Amino acid sequence: MINWDDIKYFLEVARSGNITAAAKKLGVNHSTVSRRIQALEEQNGVRLFERIPTGYEMTEAASNIYEYALEIEARNHDIARGLVGQDSRLQGDINVTMPHDLLDYCLMEEVKRFKVQHPLIRLNLVVAKGVKNLAAREADVAIRLTPNPPDYLIGKEITKIQHGIYANKHLEINSHTPVIVWCDETNPPSWVQEQFPNAEIALRVDDLYSMYAAVKAGIGVAKMPCYVPDTIADDEVRRVAIDIPPSSWGIWILSHIDLRHTARVRECRLFLGQCLEVRKALFEGRDSAYK
Repeated sequence: MINWDDIKYFLEVARSGNITAAAKKLGVNHSTVSRRIQALEEQNGVRLFERIPTGYEMTEAASNIYEYALEIEARNHDIARGLVGQDSRLQGDINVTMPHDLLDYCLMEEVKRFKVQHPLIRLNLVVAKGVKNLAAREADVAIRLTPNPPDYLIGKEITKIQHGIYANKHLEINSHTPVIVWCDETNPPSWVQEQFPNAEIALRVDDLYSMYAAVKAGIGVAKMPCYVPDTIADDEVRRVAIDIPPSSWGIWILSHIDLRHTARVRECRLFLGQCLEVRKALFEGRDSAYK
């Protein structure tokens, strides 16, 4: 009988096509993954991957079992959620995911307060870029910026996100004012075309705090969700008096429906939801300082 751990290693290599990436995802070293794949091949007398210059490529034999392996993985997650879903104790681990700027600027003190109130609950904060899969229990509770969460998640929308255009208070604002945009915006976005039609893109960034720092340095203006600059509240940075409609994206507090009766998950979700409710004015841009 094939061990589930072997299936897990097989799937990660198949998905990433790379031993190093699979090892990072599994939290083990490179040699462990390579050894487990080799053992699985030898145990079953079949070659699962071709070693190519760019990594690992599934053979026909591997492709034939890939869907079955995904089904086993899904059933394993179902079992894990089913067991955790019946846990009535306010103790144990909770994996909580959210954007790192929300944690750093809005919720770290609340995390501390939750820990004081529930010393037997161990919080694991997952704030790296990328959306975590709650069905696979990559996280148990998520604070997510999204227009619509998947149907298998429960929770609520706190409010819609409000963006504003921010600038260094000494920067002259006109149609030629330089702008700062995201790295994936190869062309000027609509707010630039509407408000700064003669502007040049001065800088592209891939991180929200880097965008804020560039605005503070006076490199240009940028459109940002209000909660970051308004929380930092540096006198050098002001919101420009240009109205932007609320985003279709909202702040949601979510968990998987199978964990709705898990005491520690429910307690954490309700606690963080209340913390976010208190900050609705911040997320809605009502705390902005204008120039």
